[in-house]
Amino acid sequence: MSDFERATKAGYDAIAERYAEHFSGELWGKESDRDVLVAYAEGVRAAGGGKVADVGSGPGRVTAFLHELGLDVHGIDLSSAMVALARREHPHLRFEQGSMMALDLADGALAGLVAWYSIIHVVPDRLPEVFAEFGRVLAPGGRLLLAFQVGNEPLHFDEAFGHRVDLDFHRLDPERVTGLLAAAGFRVRTRLVRPPVGRESTHQAFIAARKHDERPAAQRLTR
Repeated sequence: MSDFERATKAGYDAIAERYAEHFSGELWGKESDRDVLVAYAEGVRAAGGGKVADVGSGPGRVTAFLHELGLDVHGIDLSSAMVALARREHPHLRFEQGSMMALDLADGALAGLVAWYSIIHVVPDRLPEVFAEFGRVLAPGGRLLLAFQVGNEPLHFDEAFGHRVDLDFHRLDPERVTGLLAAAGFRVRTRLVRPPVGRESTHQAFIAARKHDERPAAQRLTR
């Protein structure tokens, strides 16, 4: 496990309960964000469905919402405390501990992968590795959805919710992320940036992409 993964895991293990309580209504207060997830779910279903992973699932609120939208989804998170909390809050869903740097999934196992504000803890120089791993586990034509804060300067916290932590939040340039996805074999379909809402201090980005379909043209479905 890398240094940034150890720090991220320790931080969220410490603050899991308070974090979940603090952000419990976050998704429901942002209609535009829900619309992004709805459109993503519609795209996965229209392409025939299949298994979807919510990577960096935290307390499981996005996983549960995607399940309500009809997706066969499970959550994966680095923090064992977050996984335990998500299992308690959503006992009908599956949550597993794991790292996005090395997902415990077979090649091409997924129809979709969502990383909803989870790549923000990855050291930016290692994003190509993460996107390559996402590409490995997605089937040809598989759908990827990313959400992250926009910016160039990282935000560091030594303390959160009364606990000592060592957490870095990397704000990202949507143009750079788009380029990295293209290099990893993805075709970006949608890129949205919205202004801050509520207590947010920066713009938010949402990128929907598809893994290049490597099948012969005669075998592809037209959608």
